[in-house]
Amino acid sequence: MKMRLTACSLLLVMNISLLRAADYRPAKVSFDDFKELVAAVEPHRAKRLVGLDEFLKMSREPNTIVLDSRSDFRYDRIHLKGARHLSFTDFTQENLEKVIPDFNTRILIYCNNNFDGNQTDFTSKVARRGSRLARNPIEAQMQAQAKPRMMALNIPTYVNLFGYGYENVYELAELVDVTDPRITLEGTVAKK
Repeated sequence: MKMRLTACSLLLVMNISLLRAADYRPAKVSFDDFKELVAAVEPHRAKRLVGLDEFLKMSREPNTIVLDSRSDFRYDRIHLKGARHLSFTDFTQENLEKVIPDFNTRILIYCNNNFDGNQTDFTSKVARRGSRLARNPIEAQMQAQAKPRMMALNIPTYVNLFGYGYENVYELAELVDVTDPRITLEGTVAKK
């Protein structure tokens, strides 16, 4: 009797587990789609990295916009003069169509990691691999020598724009000092 009850209990637990797995629908997330998109974007992006002079020249040409996808807070504080804004977290087909209605529009992008000299408003996105506490001196030395991982917003912005059908994208590849006379910054904290 006890053996039969245990077997019945096991079957009941297995059935409940199967029901729980079927109780939810999978999230609308596909890592495979992302990997395929990144593979298509990589060679495209490699040909569209431009220095500041070219970026600025292109920004003055017709059917071109400069897109800032940083947070609303960062954009409001300081951005390149004339840049249009759509926070990366708000990227949807509908929102992108409002800001960029024509798929042929040339889109120029930049992010915090393109600017130097103002770590408050253009905070570099970087993961320092030695940021956790070391357990011993050797581990501390290894961490100190580890190459940091750049986490710039440019790349996911580029990948997502391409994925939504905007393929006429160019990315600022230069590190620009915020006092560079070639640029004009505007926003609530920009020096007039």
